[in-house]
Amino acid sequence: MTDDTRQRSRQLDRALTACAEGRPEGIDAILDIEGSQLLGVARRILIRHDLAEEALQDAMVLIWRKAAQQRQGEGTARGWIYAVLRNRCLTILRDGKRLSSLSPDELTRMQDARQDLCHDDDWKLLAGKGRLGECLDALDDPARRAILLAHVAGYSHGEISARQGVPLGTAKSWIRRGLASLRECLS
Repeated sequence: MTDDTRQRSRQLDRALTACAEGRPEGIDAILDIEGSQLLGVARRILIRHDLAEEALQDAMVLIWRKAAQQRQGEGTARGWIYAVLRNRCLTILRDGKRLSSLSPDELTRMQDARQDLCHDDDWKLLAGKGRLGECLDALDDPARRAILLAHVAGYSHGEISARQGVPLGTAKSWIRRGLASLRECLS
């Protein structure tokens, strides 16, 4: 871990502590440190900028309310913040009401854009230059793609199986073994 990464990690820990204590500067600090990256992740998942902004705002409200639930020994503050955002984005996608004004062609284009993240090297930009990027790079391509389809693009195991043309059990195994390798690599 670089000094810059450690410093950002400590800043995010302090920001979450501030949120848990009801101090609004915690949210400001999170947005100062990770705001543009958070919006970028939401935009990659949701494609539409207005929905990405909505997801980010909703995620910040959830982070404010639930900051006390994040346990420092059970993962990083950054990982927890991104998980909250990702889950909010996936909820918006599942809800579908906001997407109903889109034509079938636009919906297909959104799905294709989600899939494209996992085919080229865009995932490296998302993971950054830290340890996560190195660990993802160490995975074999099918496992990495399956994990990214599930945890970044929000596909179900069945959808991943169909998209990769493999049996459901194979897709699940790739994800399970890949996540185990990531855990080992990151610890």
